[in-house]
Amino acid sequence: MKGDFHIHTYFSDGVFSPEKIVDLALEAGLQAISLTDHDNILSYDAAKEYLKTKDVDLKIIQGIEVNTLYKDYEVHILGYFPDVTKSDFKNLLKVQQQARIKQTKEILHLLAKKEGIKIAFEDVKNMVAEGGSIGRPHIAKAITNAGGTSNVMEAYSKYIHRASPVYVERKTVSPFDAVEVIYDSGGVPVIAHPYDIDIAETLIKELMNCGLRGIEAYHRKHSPAIVEYFSSMAENLGLIVTGGSDFHAPNIMNGQIILGKNFIPDWIYDTLINEKKHLDMAR
Repeated sequence: MKGDFHIHTYFSDGVFSPEKIVDLALEAGLQAISLTDHDNILSYDAAKEYLKTKDVDLKIIQGIEVNTLYKDYEVHILGYFPDVTKSDFKNLLKVQQQARIKQTKEILHLLAKKEGIKIAFEDVKNMVAEGGSIGRPHIAKAITNAGGTSNVMEAYSKYIHRASPVYVERKTVSPFDAVEVIYDSGGVPVIAHPYDIDIAETLIKELMNCGLRGIEAYHRKHSPAIVEYFSSMAENLGLIVTGGSDFHAPNIMNGQIILGKNFIPDWIYDTLINEKKHLDMAR
């Protein structure tokens, strides 16, 4: 089944609404998608409600991408099929949202104090949908909008990194906590785009002790060699392989929509469904 299982909306750092994503998915000929906003699940219900108005068969998997930190590495954990009513899962979302707000307010305070760049918190908050996850991309855009830099990339290089005197690290959960909460909520935890973590193999083995069940081997930034590397690792460790475009916005360079690009094998959907069934039977 042709699908894309890593997509962002304007409930985090994507540019499109869940409804627009559904339309784009249908245009791309997709049969299954998962909306995986950062530390946020609100896009799922919006997409499901919109789908009811369409006479089409599109499968939408409940998903999330949890941002975590471990030994100075930013580790993202995807979760598929979590029971979002579980108290530990709801608490995870609450902790992550509070950390995002606290980080943003502290950075804005330092920007005003040390750089003279004055930005209201509401100006950042208004960049996402109501209840959405604010983060560094929104802060960088707000800095640019306020005239602090000439473009977003400059804002990142000057202010949104550890060495900057105005940057404040987000007090996020660990990847072990994220995996455990997703697993305990009935979900399938998967490590996202492991290409940028040079301790990936060691970390993956450690996360398996907390319930990690998969590796996102197929990703738009993964070369065929990297796909093969992580696919082989998954097979050796008894983990499933997943994939997604990690779509945020149209590709400005060539004007194309990357959503649903053909590098994601059709069997990924069945792999996710079967793993969910397997875990449900084992629980």
